[in-house]
Amino acid sequence: MGWLARVYVTPKTGVLDPQGKAVQHSLHALGYPEVGDVRIGKYLELHLVDVSRESAEARLREMCERLLANRVIEDYRFEVDVADAS
Repeated sequence: MGWLARVYVTPKTGVLDPQGKAVQHSLHALGYPEVGDVRIGKYLELHLVDVSRESAEARLREMCERLLANRVIEDYRFEVDVADAS
């Protein structure tokens, strides 16, 4: 059985996000004043095979802690779903 993991990495609250501020400013300049705070992060998809859901989640947590997120300045969360067999 395979799993599709979606990992979301975002700057922690209070951490300066210059990319987010630039996008917010640009959206305002384009006529979208309703846009409030913008945070720019990373989105990753990982396919895991031959592991249980519990093992996949444990391994993902380890990957996030060791490589995918800088825990000093970033938060992460992930979702794990059965991978499409097609």
